[in-house]
Amino acid sequence: MLLEDQRFIHEDLERLEQAIADRVSQEPRNIRERLSRDHEVSQFLARIEEQSKRLLDIYKDADGLREKEIQAISTGDQFEEFYKQLDDIKGYHKRYQNEPVENLERAYKRRQPAEGEPVGMEVDTMFSGEEGYGQFLDLTGVHKDYLNLPGVKRLTYIQYLEVFDAFTPPQLPIKRSNKLSDGYFTYVGELASYLEGFIKRIKPLEDLDRLFAGFDEEFEKQWASNEVPGWSEEKPESAQQGPQTEGTGEGIWCADCAREFKNENVYKNHLTGKKHIRAAEARKASGDATGAPSQSTGATSMAHRLKERAVAEREHRVRSLAKALQPEREATRVNVERKQGMTERERQMELEALLAESEQPFGDGRGNDQSDDEGEDKIYNPLKLPLAWDGKPIPYWLYKLHGLGVEYSCEVCGNFVYMGRRAFDKHFSEARHIYGLKCLGITANTNLFREITRIDDAMRLWEKLEQDRKKDRDLRDNVVQMEDAEGNVMPERIYLDLQKQGIL
Repeated sequence: MLLEDQRFIHEDLERLEQAIADRVSQEPRNIRERLSRDHEVSQFLARIEEQSKRLLDIYKDADGLREKEIQAISTGDQFEEFYKQLDDIKGYHKRYQNEPVENLERAYKRRQPAEGEPVGMEVDTMFSGEEGYGQFLDLTGVHKDYLNLPGVKRLTYIQYLEVFDAFTPPQLPIKRSNKLSDGYFTYVGELASYLEGFIKRIKPLEDLDRLFAGFDEEFEKQWASNEVPGWSEEKPESAQQGPQTEGTGEGIWCADCAREFKNENVYKNHLTGKKHIRAAEARKASGDATGAPSQSTGATSMAHRLKERAVAEREHRVRSLAKALQPEREATRVNVERKQGMTERERQMELEALLAESEQPFGDGRGNDQSDDEGEDKIYNPLKLPLAWDGKPIPYWLYKLHGLGVEYSCEVCGNFVYMGRRAFDKHFSEARHIYGLKCLGITANTNLFREITRIDDAMRLWEKLEQDRKKDRDLRDNVVQMEDAEGNVMPERIYLDLQKQGIL
């Protein structure tokens, strides 16, 4: 019955809108719950679009069934039509007794962990361990494919993260002709496919179709204007303009001899040789002269250009996606460098902490706020490690790396104790230390008092600096001696002052 389908779709749309509002109103506690919420909202939006199309088709009533059903209900005996439809419903459920009834109220209700249905399980299978729920890129597999390409440099994974979107020398030392091989074409395709799938997984609510269409439009413009990096069209020169550069693209190609010359002078000298003259005459006799290319040559050139376009399009897609994923790319580089300085046990502990954090229930209301406070009060920190920005103790290896267990005291700062060399070096330019120097009468050149923490040392250095400044001042005053008309000798400064006053 179309009217019942119409009513059902309207209810479904309202339930979907309410489900989206419920999820957006609650702020997720971690990245796992945020991704789970975004993907759920994306699925709801897709269903809204699908149901809206169905509802629009019902209202259009192209076949007239809806109008007939309305007429059947509004004309004749209403009770007769009602009992007829009731008998049809009973007959349907009698034939299909075990068919479940769809409950829209429960279908879009947010699942709680207490109900026995885990929240965000689909996100767990969506990302690998290296990706960290979409925080980092996992290009280890693509990196291995890159190392198997012929003629590439043996780059480490960190170096590869810096240049994986660069397809021109010197970053990618592969010749243009070798880029048309099946291995390179497959490698670039897998790299573009991974980046495209990754951005779809981490940004399900963005209009990615519009973003990808922008990439294609930009490539079309660059290809039409012959501005794609590394793929500019090579136009053959005429015989009057000089030799053609074909072959590998590094030398001068002789079409008659089918040979490439690295040096232009060698190429010019061989033009007068007997071998070249015989080859040119034979080629002219066969009708394959330079001025009249055959039809097969044009078709081959067109197919070659189309293949270049396919490779260039994939390279452009990789460059555009890498630019859109620049924050994740930088975070991946930092994460890889950090993990290289960790032991296997520390990596395992970090992974367990990440899993424990992601498995915490989604909190809403005051009860969960209280549980958060209790969890923060019960932080296990037997070594008294400093707390990070998230309120948890920093790793012990980081504590040892920065020397945070070493105490440095400064007498100028009132015997204040600084934990770690970094904080100690930094405090010399802070207000506390500068204020302590001012209290001692030291008001100039405070940068000369770095690494001085004792008051006696600072005072001795200040007295020495004052004495040196006084000596310099006296030397400047007494360097030039002047004599007046009466034979009195005096410094130049005093002589000029007396002269200005008219005394001399």
